[in-house]
Amino acid sequence: MTHYKTALVTGAGRGIGAETVRRFREMGMEVHAVARSKDALDALASETGCIPHAMDVTDAAAVETTFSNLPVDVLVNNAGTAGPDGPIHEADPALLRRILDVNVEAVATLLRAVVPGMRERDRGHIVNITSIAALHPLPGQIAYSASKMALRAMTQNLRIELFGRRVRVTEIAPARVETYFHAQQFSGDHEATKSLLYDGYESLRPEDIADAIAYCVGAPEHVDVTLMEILPTYQVIGGIDFHRGET
Repeated sequence: MTHYKTALVTGAGRGIGAETVRRFREMGMEVHAVARSKDALDALASETGCIPHAMDVTDAAAVETTFSNLPVDVLVNNAGTAGPDGPIHEADPALLRRILDVNVEAVATLLRAVVPGMRERDRGHIVNITSIAALHPLPGQIAYSASKMALRAMTQNLRIELFGRRVRVTEIAPARVETYFHAQQFSGDHEATKSLLYDGYESLRPEDIADAIAYCVGAPEHVDVTLMEILPTYQVIGGIDFHRGET
């Protein structure tokens, strides 16, 4: 199914990450799964045979110690976080720092750990999961949007830095996926998330994104799918707002 042997997937405790682990195992790869929840990882390991690593991706020392000498062929940077909606001037500084730490700095740490080996072996594939927030403004999600736009810029620069090497770099930018990731906008309230964002909508499913990742990774080595934007059929982006003031 693929010429790669070893994969590393972050945010693997559930949702897109867990489904990606399942796809990669079906493709015959050894998969190292990273998430904070040991229980979720142990259950996934029991189901799929993946190798669990219960850690916070913002723990740079743990990440570098664990993965710097691992011959990673495929890295999927899927771990991410968000926060409650609101204008930037009302945001909690600690929350902003956490969003940037997880969505940007942790990715840089993982790249620092695995890219040198990919360059040396002249093979590899890096998949960064951004968001439509990396491509389009999302009012009220300034910190999240900024973090995903930063990851998009990092992805584009990384592709240039790896020029001449057989290391592919893919950005996948999903719209609404029914993963309960959005519960972070409602202080972890899954029921509020389900009622407001999922009920009555044909949202994307985690397996849809995992299928897209598997397609990109399984493509011939001379093919690099650089950007894939994925929306539900019933969701569109666009329109022009024009505020008319008093005359």
